[in-house]
Amino acid sequence: MITNRLKQLWAEGKPTINGWCSIGNPFTAEIMAAQGYDSVSIDVQHGALDYTSVLPMLQAMRASGVVTMARVPWLEPGVIMKILDAGAYGIICPMVNTAEQAAEFVSYVRYPPLGQRSFGPTRAAYSAGANYAAEANGEILAFAMIETGQGMSNLEAIAATPGLDGIYVGPADLALSLSSGRLTPGFDREEPEMIERLREIIAVCKKHGIRGALHCGTAEYAARAIGWGFNMTTVSGDSRLLAAAATASVSKFRALVGGNAAKVTGGGY
Repeated sequence: MITNRLKQLWAEGKPTINGWCSIGNPFTAEIMAAQGYDSVSIDVQHGALDYTSVLPMLQAMRASGVVTMARVPWLEPGVIMKILDAGAYGIICPMVNTAEQAAEFVSYVRYPPLGQRSFGPTRAAYSAGANYAAEANGEILAFAMIETGQGMSNLEAIAATPGLDGIYVGPADLALSLSSGRLTPGFDREEPEMIERLREIIAVCKKHGIRGALHCGTAEYAARAIGWGFNMTTVSGDSRLLAAAATASVSKFRALVGGNAAKVTGGGY
């Protein structure tokens, strides 16, 4: 089986950058995968896509050699196993709030005797190389998302779950939950109370020998997170990057022509 490059990089003490795809299109995924990310994750939870998009997106990214992962919609065995069978090398599971849920999640990612994943790697048997059945348990990554107050309360027990590879922090939901709605959801938290929580999470990850990942909005904040000890950071995502680049281009044009160009309000060409 083709080895998981993320595991190799972390073993060498190197941080990694993860790309994010929420647009259900193989060409978009192919472009993202070619930009130098160590891994690219498909967002099946909040992204504008479903399994019929996931499969061709994974196929489109294969040529780049990037490690492919996916965030599933929920803790549900069918979709987790199906996306693994499609060839994903890692699963990010949202809203894991207890050690019991973390153990359940891990069981869906691992084949017996380490779990209860059903065997039928439809595409993975070809895309991941030979000996998939014997080696998948050691190569596939299982990331549980901590993004609620309940999850924080059970952080130690979740991090101690056998077979769990890491904690992935969703800062928007975590801020909403911990503040009971007082804080506006978003990335790159600057509130001292949130930074303290983020540093607590990575400290617990290190204590239990697992990896910590954080979703960020900018490269600058991601670099800070790596400095705190996080092993992987996601920096923005395809839809946000597209919007930012388009906005910058339009703004530059307006500035160069003095803001006199007509604005398109609708209609055809």
